[in-house]
Amino acid sequence: MNRKEFRDLASPAAAREAIDSLPLEAGVERVPLAEARGRVLADRLDAELDVPGFDRASLDGYALRARETFGADEADPARLAVVGEVHAGEAPAVTLEEGEAVEISTGAVMPSGADAMVPVERTDVDDGTGDVLIRTSVAPGDNVMFAGADVAAGERALGPGTQITPRDVGLLSALGVDEVPVRASPRVGIVSTGDELVRPGGDLESERGEIYDVNSYTIAAGVEDAGGEAVLYPHAGDDQDEMERLLREAAEECDLVLSSGSTSASAVDVIYRVIDEQGDLLVHGVAVKPGKPMLVGRLDGSAYVGLPGYPVSAMMVFRTFVAPAIREAAGLPEPETATVTGRMARQERYAEGRLRLMPVGVTTDAEGEPLVYPVDKGSGATTSLAHADGVVEVDPDTDYLEDGEPVTVRLFSPDVRPPTLLGVGEDDPTLSRLLDSLENPRYLSVGSRPALRRLRDGTPDVAVVAGPLERDVDADELARWEREWGLLVQSDEADAISGLADLVDADLRFVNRTADSGLRTSLGVALADLADDRGVDRHDLVEAIEGFDLALRAHESPARKVLAGEADVALGLAETADRLDLAFVSLGHQPVSVLANPDRREKAGVRDLERALDSAGETVE
Repeated sequence: MNRKEFRDLASPAAAREAIDSLPLEAGVERVPLAEARGRVLADRLDAELDVPGFDRASLDGYALRARETFGADEADPARLAVVGEVHAGEAPAVTLEEGEAVEISTGAVMPSGADAMVPVERTDVDDGTGDVLIRTSVAPGDNVMFAGADVAAGERALGPGTQITPRDVGLLSALGVDEVPVRASPRVGIVSTGDELVRPGGDLESERGEIYDVNSYTIAAGVEDAGGEAVLYPHAGDDQDEMERLLREAAEECDLVLSSGSTSASAVDVIYRVIDEQGDLLVHGVAVKPGKPMLVGRLDGSAYVGLPGYPVSAMMVFRTFVAPAIREAAGLPEPETATVTGRMARQERYAEGRLRLMPVGVTTDAEGEPLVYPVDKGSGATTSLAHADGVVEVDPDTDYLEDGEPVTVRLFSPDVRPPTLLGVGEDDPTLSRLLDSLENPRYLSVGSRPALRRLRDGTPDVAVVAGPLERDVDADELARWEREWGLLVQSDEADAISGLADLVDADLRFVNRTADSGLRTSLGVALADLADDRGVDRHDLVEAIEGFDLALRAHESPARKVLAGEADVALGLAETADRLDLAFVSLGHQPVSVLANPDRREKAGVRDLERALDSAGETVE
């Protein structure tokens, strides 16, 4: 077996230096003005004409000679003969002589002989003679924008490196510019590797270990956010020849090639061989967690970075190392909203001697100040990405982050905003419907026991718990309801089980919930009661149930095993049985409580949830 081993890991600084050495700039292109917003100017643009190109009136009123208004006021107005009118978009057909004025519209060309104008509000018209009475004095230039006052011909309009805003588009429009020279967006080819990957929309064979390709679309979105142009290539398996063909195709067409997967020290992971043999491998292995197997190199003149295969690792490495390089190549600054400084919501221990890229979520306390909490279900958990807002870099020498310690979060996207409400706890269909009525809530389905631990730590705003649990935590109960729980079976096998005793005594394949679930707790209590009735040890009953230790996290997951024919009986809710058209054997009713962090009762999101609970009271019951 030919296995690549990580013996000498590059430092994070060395990895950044290697990426900075790669040629990512894509040159200059000309784009229509309508497509220029947000792009970065490659060259200076000078004005080719005066803006405005003529002297124009700033208001509706009368154009005149300023000296003929000297001394005019309300008591002694100046009288001038009106000899014509000028509207915007037409050439004046009159030249002013002494004692004359011209009625003029906003933006119209000042007639020859006029050097000022008076707003219509400071004038009256003599109905008998048609003369205008000027009730104020003006100086030359008053209420007139002279030619070139905005931008003069030959003047520097916009400099290179300017990120074009709607205001700049307006200026360029005024200058008559229809095409703009901008920095070309780096083309970034994205190749996901691994025989187990299937593109979303394809047929998934879970029994073969297949999973949907998360990284291609996640990284593509990150590339676009950073100012690059993402190009998705077909999925590559773990065959070296096919992988080399795809990588070379991407290298010919793109400025940067990003692959994900097939970078670790495994005999089937071959990308590092392709780059090492056919290109220039600069880095393989970085002292960072997650993301140790990162690759940096060149292939056929194109820059190349290999990201880890796990979605969390891939996104952490991309955001930390690659996105800044794409932004620099595109000429874009890091957005001001791309980082957030907040306090750690709880203590986090770490002592592994590598730079840690810690995925975190961001919420707020009652005063609206950012709170940061770790979100990490492991590198392979895709939902860590959905629940995380960004990454905190933890120095290798840091043993732990203290509760309340200030940290800087690099957000995955400048568009990220903290949730209005952070809830944790039991997976419950009634709660899901309530959350639908709130604006931007975030709910982490972690189970009842972990919810109480997190509420005790002070991280969430609310915790939802179910079942007979000890609640040694300071919390305010916002609401309580009951849900019916029991055993779920296929409808045509409803006669096979009538109660908990049948689950113990019959030869049935069972699917349980995880130990953190309130349903699992209620089942444990019911089994203990049955053991007492029979005069046996509870563990004897547990061992008699085939599959008792097969535990799934979400409330519908066990039921879906029954639907798929992979189990005979599942632990679940009456509502789930009804929705999936399964038979249901009731084992009782279970209380569900919504508990609020006492320090967050006045937070707007908590108050919104409380109002939703109040308005849905009868429905919940």
